[in-house]
Amino acid sequence: MRNIENLYQEMILEHNKNPRNFKTLSPCSHSSRGVNTLCGDDYMLTVQVDNGSITDIGFTGQGCAISKSSGSLMTSTIKGKSVEDAITLKDQFLGMLIADRPADDMGRLAVFANVKRFPVRVKCATLIWRALEDALVLANGSISTEGDS
Repeated sequence: MRNIENLYQEMILEHNKNPRNFKTLSPCSHSSRGVNTLCGDDYMLTVQVDNGSITDIGFTGQGCAISKSSGSLMTSTIKGKSVEDAITLKDQFLGMLIADRPADDMGRLAVFANVKRFPVRVKCATLIWRALEDALVLANGSISTEGDS
């Protein structure tokens, strides 16, 4: 079990050091800013949706290794998917971390399953996913995790 945890930690550190899709799309069809005022994580998510599919996605900003690697893995996983599939994946990811649902079908996103053991870090892992939800579902333009559980 220790080897798997080490592998997961290495993947998180790699995505933090070399984040995928760490860019701003301009123009974009959807965007949202995610801010966690408790720890300082602050990311801007930009999404291009064409004909119901996410054709490009990027995020910029600053934060801890968990939040940046979550953004990197999220963007590389949902790029090319339909909006509907991205929202389903978002619900599954949030369920894995917040509702203690199994990580069986999460693929490489399962690296974040152990984050739920550290409740303060759950907000870091879910911040960019909440921004995606805000951009695609709520269309409000910003989300804060202050007071969020």
